[in-house]
Amino acid sequence: MTPTDEQKQVLTFAEVEAAGLADWRQLFEALRTRFATGGFNQGLELVTRIAALADEADHHPDVDLRYPHVNVTIFSHDVFGVTSRDVDLARAISAAAAELGIEADPTATGVVELALDTWDYQEIKPFWAAVLGMGDHPKHGEELRDLAGSQPTLWFQHTTEHDEPRQRFHLDVRVPADVADERIAAALAAGGVLVSDERAPRFTVLADAQGNKACVTTGLERD
Repeated sequence: MTPTDEQKQVLTFAEVEAAGLADWRQLFEALRTRFATGGFNQGLELVTRIAALADEADHHPDVDLRYPHVNVTIFSHDVFGVTSRDVDLARAISAAAAELGIEADPTATGVVELALDTWDYQEIKPFWAAVLGMGDHPKHGEELRDLAGSQPTLWFQHTTEHDEPRQRFHLDVRVPADVADERIAAALAAGGVLVSDERAPRFTVLADAQGNKACVTTGLERD
């Protein structure tokens, strides 16, 4: 079912708030909530109901079944934002959860973004895309996004140029051992430098062109 132009219109934050979705919160481009199922089987029952509603609407959310809750994220992937399709599906999911006696706890949701200060994000963005295995954000050039949703967004915050500081944090990127060499090679080809491979394959220290470090790590040589 192809959405109409009206259904593809991205809603403003205020418009989403006005929709009165008490069970949901808009965080960045998506509606999110957590349903407190209390058990795995009841969570699976809710997920089954959500799947039926999604197929009926031809509009599919991201669903994460856990013990003892289910996390649900809804947004329109074609326009990368919240539309009326998402509002309608959110209402239907809330109704299904209520029928099952499952309460929503939207205040338990959250999104983590990583911010990296840089005076030229275009210089270092290819390195971080390579080392994290991520791609361009669909809307914002200064961000990298994992469209599969398993990694947080990395965005580049503008700052004035400065000498390399002592880094207060770095990213440890755990990958399967059989893809580590490929990931390291891609990061180096994207403008990165090798800082140390003394502890490889346990971990390899890399840096982008401005000295910001990241480690590609594996489970090898660990207890």
